[in-house]
Amino acid sequence: MAESWFDLNQKDQAEALEVAAGRSGRAAHLLEKDIWVVWALSVIYGSTVGRTLTFKGGTSLSKVYQIIDRFSEDVDLTYDIRALVPDLLRQDDPIPTSSSQEKRISSAVRDRLPGWIAKTVQPLFQEAMLANGLQVEMRIAGQGHDKLILSYPPVKTGTGYAAPTIQLEFGARATGEPHQIRTVACDMAALIEGVDFPQAAPLAMAAERTFWEKATAAHVYCMQGRLRGERYSRHWYDLVALAKSPYFENAISDHALATQVAQHKSMFFAEKDNAGKWIDYHRAVTGSLQIIPEGASLTALERDYSAMLEDGLLSLHQPSFAELIEACLVIQDRVHQKREILR
Repeated sequence: MAESWFDLNQKDQAEALEVAAGRSGRAAHLLEKDIWVVWALSVIYGSTVGRTLTFKGGTSLSKVYQIIDRFSEDVDLTYDIRALVPDLLRQDDPIPTSSSQEKRISSAVRDRLPGWIAKTVQPLFQEAMLANGLQVEMRIAGQGHDKLILSYPPVKTGTGYAAPTIQLEFGARATGEPHQIRTVACDMAALIEGVDFPQAAPLAMAAERTFWEKATAAHVYCMQGRLRGERYSRHWYDLVALAKSPYFENAISDHALATQVAQHKSMFFAEKDNAGKWIDYHRAVTGSLQIIPEGASLTALERDYSAMLEDGLLSLHQPSFAELIEACLVIQDRVHQKREILR
């Protein structure tokens, strides 16, 4: 009978990690972190809470769709806006019809979300840790107290770029749709026999929407020229990976979905460019998308990408930054061509 990963002693875990690293070419500390990512998902989606949470972002592209080779460590989750602030929506419509309505909704989300995390999500992990005898430290973080940080005792460590923590980041200003239930497993599960690893069945955002979310994030960076924390270059890597998948053509052909993302970001994530003018998301998704930064912005992005490479987050395939930007230029041109055809 297979033994649970968490029941193995530290020596056996270390040996298993080294074997899996040798077989996969992926760093041992990242394989270990992946186990904790899947465990976190299993806790959430093994409860009724998971019915109103959508798993999205780069980690969903890696774990659900197997689109990207890079290791994605953060777990981005959208709590259905209709569940958190139903009293502030008009006919259950998640998109505000005015800036004043958006301000009321955003204010309510900021007020209610931290309490929901503390009263609903934290107890799930406390119960899971107690049931499995796990020593995991947990704390709420983030300027808006919208992140739950899980710190686990690492068996393996890397350069420090990928810390032994799992960051669950919650948002609640969208529905998370389109989405569907998918299954995920630990990367080590196929490499090590005789061990039971965590597995989960999250409600995952459609890869097509993730494309537009990341493309518009890259567009904003190009308009502003400033990075938003470390690992921001992951968006460009993910866009290139998405462009190689069948989801890419589906995404750029779906005008309704692109418009939906533009409407949502225009209301909830309005941004100004470096000249102080409002960024037009609708123009971005209908023919003016820019994902290639210039000058100092390009240099800053390259430095961030180099740091990501150094810690082995792209162990299976490491395109150079120049190759990445060249591929992004192709994406940008393809999006523009498609928008012209659809007009």
